Amino acid sequence: MEHVVKSAGLRKNYGDFVAVDGIDFEIPRGVCFGFLGPNGAGKTTTMRMIYRASPVGSGSLMILGHEAAGGRNDRKIKQKIGVVPQEDNLDQELSVRENLEVFARFYGLSGRQAKARAVELLEFVHLSERADSKVLELSGGMKRRVLIARGLVGEPELVVLDEPTTGLDPQARINLWDRMRDLKRKEATLILTTHYMDEAEQLCDTLVIMDNGKIVAQGRPRDLIKQHVSSHVVEIALTARPAKAGPETSTTVSNGSLAELQSLAQRFEQHHDRLLLYVDNGEEVVTRAAQLLPDAETLLRRSTLEDVFLRITGRGLGE
Repeated sequence: MEHVVKSAGLRKNYGDFVAVDGIDFEIPRGVCFGFLGPNGAGKTTTMRMIYRASPVGSGSLMILGHEAAGGRNDRKIKQKIGVVPQEDNLDQELSVRENLEVFARFYGLSGRQAKARAVELLEFVHLSERADSKVLELSGGMKRRVLIARGLVGEPELVVLDEPTTGLDPQARINLWDRMRDLKRKEATLILTTHYMDEAEQLCDTLVIMDNGKIVAQGRPRDLIKQHVSSHVVEIALTARPAKAGPETSTTVSNGSLAELQSLAQRFEQHHDRLLLYVDNGEEVVTRAAQLLPDAETLLRRSTLEDVFLRITGRGLGE
């Protein structure tokens, strides 16, 4: 299978701090590949090396058939990559159309080609009716769509999306997901970094989870869920909000009940206001939990990528 990006022993230091610690990964053509991890895990540094905003420290990084280490091929690589940054760096005083046309000139398109490309991309991101609007007049979701359109101006073989839906409302997020799925149907290769585990599970064909500069897990989302957690999670809320105004009520769990609940689970977590039981026989455990703790609220749900993420990287901010 052809690989758009392939790294071996990729490393990046900032002084004595190791941001990326000798990682290996491969990104096949035509997939959406995700980089996940807590803040400071090294994913942003890795992304910056891929789209050539930061030099490779050591190791090998092949991008679209060109070695990135040393920087000799940066121009060739950048011509084939589109970047959708997390921050809004559009020209606020220009219209939506003008932002795209000006950017198109950096890729060597003529004025006529730039206009045609802007029309095509605005239709793709469903913003044709706002072509002449100033960027200042747009909502956050619309600005994100303009950034995606701008990232596609040069008809890139590889599109890098850095937390593209951060801060957006659910409707805007879903709209952007649709645009990214459209790109996949056009056989574009996408690299995505996000803090939204549901987004990664929805969009990524395969992904890596990074922590402390290393890759600590990699694979398809559903395979990672099967590998690291059970099929279902039973959540038991020990603190309940009353239907009417009034104080919260708490459920006291006896040592005997707690021990039996632990015995029912493949993995058990206790937090100050809830219990998490990772199980495969979910309905049976829910029934028994309701018998043991009749006053507690019990929920059965499918395990998600977030469960995997938290198990691997920890729940504490300092972990």
